[in-house]
Amino acid sequence: MAEKNNVVLIETKDRVAIITVNRPEKMNALSPDVRVGVAMALEQLRRDDEVRVVVLRGAGEKAFIAGADIAEFKGKSAVEGYHYIQTGDIYTAVERFPKPVIAMINGFCLGGGCELALACDIRVASDKAKLGQPETKLGLIPGGGGTQRLPRLIGQGRAMRLIYTGEIIDAATSERMGLVDEVVPHDELEDHVMELAAKIAEKSPAALQAAKESVRAAWQMPLDAGLRFEKAWFGMLFSTEDMQEGVAAFLEKRKPEFKGQ
Repeated sequence: MAEKNNVVLIETKDRVAIITVNRPEKMNALSPDVRVGVAMALEQLRRDDEVRVVVLRGAGEKAFIAGADIAEFKGKSAVEGYHYIQTGDIYTAVERFPKPVIAMINGFCLGGGCELALACDIRVASDKAKLGQPETKLGLIPGGGGTQRLPRLIGQGRAMRLIYTGEIIDAATSERMGLVDEVVPHDELEDHVMELAAKIAEKSPAALQAAKESVRAAWQMPLDAGLRFEKAWFGMLFSTEDMQEGVAAFLEKRKPEFKGQ
């Protein structure tokens, strides 16, 4: 089914939900309505037990999300600027969302759009995609996590170069840097991402959440603490019916049927 929430669309196919930022005439820029719409969509999908994986994409052929709506910046004071970036923190909302989130990057992925992709778990890009953090060209710095998530992902030196110069890089360069995980031909992007999402959605929801939280913990915890966190999740999963089903299916040489219990 498909639902419309202002400029954000939600569509579900089997156990995969697709959130589409629907402002193609504005290169899917992150207006207040978009930020609110994405936050509402995530909350709705968090409560939907039928949804196991979320795909985030932009409408049209030109852009994933080309950044913030720059017209909103004009005339803002320092205090107003601070409150602007604090309001509707969809970056953290995506990162903390308990289910896997895949960014389907079909075109320009700049500024706040790049930061939203950074908050996703997996980034798959079209070979026509362009990525970057061009905020210094506006006399700003990234404010949606770019200075924090980008160096963790691609290393400090490469992150500094991208942020300092504000340069926009192509998909192949992004893949070499580790900014995106995979690049596929533009015409194959949607099919490829949906196949990947379907493959993930076959797995146990509890195991997927445990895997996401454990891998994310590696960014924030010392190794010893992270290993303890991982072991705790590993042990807890023994209490789930999905784990018992997974083990039984393996021993019986059949495909498991996970029910999210």
